[in-house]
Amino acid sequence: MSTTDKNTNNGTALITGASTGIGAIYADRLAKRGYDLILVARNKTRLNTLAQRLNKETGRSVKVQVADLNNKVDLGRVEETLKTDSTITLLLNNAGVGSVAPLLESDMDKMEDMIALNVTALTRLTYAAVPAFVARGKGTVINVASVVGISPETLNGVYGATKSYVIGFTHSLQHELAEKGIRIQAVLPGATATEFWDVAGYAHSNLPKEIVMSADDLVDAALVGFDQGEVVTIPPLQDGNEWATWEAARKAMSTRLANRTPGARYTQAKK
Repeated sequence: MSTTDKNTNNGTALITGASTGIGAIYADRLAKRGYDLILVARNKTRLNTLAQRLNKETGRSVKVQVADLNNKVDLGRVEETLKTDSTITLLLNNAGVGSVAPLLESDMDKMEDMIALNVTALTRLTYAAVPAFVARGKGTVINVASVVGISPETLNGVYGATKSYVIGFTHSLQHELAEKGIRIQAVLPGATATEFWDVAGYAHSNLPKEIVMSADDLVDAALVGFDQGEVVTIPPLQDGNEWATWEAARKAMSTRLANRTPGARYTQAKK
């Protein structure tokens, strides 16, 4: 997935949440790597502006599909595109929404919408794309998660839980699909300078500058992680050995989670 010239054809990348921020930058980088694009988002004007610019700059085919992924009809149309367009070789599940509100101060309807977008839509789109990828023996799924997926205490708990789901789902996809020729990656941004924070209710300009990464740096780092074969890429984590140690401990413990008898700490009361 290294940088290529305009004559390279890596197929088509379908990108959700593509009109701005991380999704728009991914669109730019993937076009420059030889992908045609299908850009999915709600804002038609932004999508068209981005599509025209990328087509002019890269010469790639760039289509737009206006869709609200919390709308079942719109979501169904994107699923159908993934099922029927045989040129699609990469699905980037980037669309998502967050919140900084404490659980007890959160609007339940908004929390339900968050789950629908961050979990349900992502899952349905993946299920729409993967069978065709498996049939061809090639394809890529990139899921944009978040560092709050491993640190759910940091922001709104429902948001953290949805991103924990994305990480767990990615691990499961890797387990089941890696031997079928499918590349899987989860990208875990930390605080990133995008409109995400405005929607979540706390502008990133209010955060300490030293913890806020630019969206360009985030995407470029994520693509380096992809090129290096990472399943989970955490651009803001300075020491990659910390994640490697975490993963090794998790996988080692997973071999000891089935037993006929409870652990001794739960049987001491019987004595």
